[in-house]
Amino acid sequence: MPILEICVDDAEGLAVACQNGARRIELCAALAIGGLTPSPGLIARAAGCGVPCHAMIRPRPGGFVYSDDETAVMLGDVAAVQAAGLPGIVTGVSLPDGRLDRAAMARLRDAFAGEATVHRAFDLAPDPFEALELLVDLGFDRVMTSGGAVTALAGAERIGALVCAAAGRIQIMPGGGVDAAAAPVLLALGVDALHASCAAMRDEPHRLAPLNLPPQRAATDGAAVAALARAMAAR
Repeated sequence: MPILEICVDDAEGLAVACQNGARRIELCAALAIGGLTPSPGLIARAAGCGVPCHAMIRPRPGGFVYSDDETAVMLGDVAAVQAAGLPGIVTGVSLPDGRLDRAAMARLRDAFAGEATVHRAFDLAPDPFEALELLVDLGFDRVMTSGGAVTALAGAERIGALVCAAAGRIQIMPGGGVDAAAAPVLLALGVDALHASCAAMRDEPHRLAPLNLPPQRAATDGAAVAALARAMAAR
């Protein structure tokens, strides 16, 4: 059966995703800003959750062009994830023109003994098929992509072309706005995994206005995870 990967950024989301059908976790901090490297405490908790967890390696918000110092931080985070026993990492480094940074990506891939996924930095590449060949050459296991569109459903045609180009050498995993309604269309492209957040807005219980914090936050929605898992199982 295709694998449902759910991205989470806290202990509650980790538990909810695991209890409702996630078969792999992308572990992050700060999903509201696109996901950052998770904390040591969350990594340790994920290591014992019973579902394979792949840690995001992203040192700051913003784009994916990193300095040598930032790359060094990422390599340190990769070593920490390896030591904690998680089986995978998720990362991506770009050049200023949007192409993937071969040298930095090679260092990150070589530093980790488990699986390595490239996140949607891939979707910034001006030539996705050239980027795909680079990742195959470097030994990456998986690409998470929306096909260069706002959502994976909108980018389905390109995702299908990437699946054909990959020819089984690297996995193509649709991600971006994936829900139960989109699952049948995306699975029909020949992919074996889908990536989703399945998040819903939740009211914060405390008055946060004096701190200029939003009154709501996104949280993993167990019903949405379960619905997506059922749609994938029924395909």
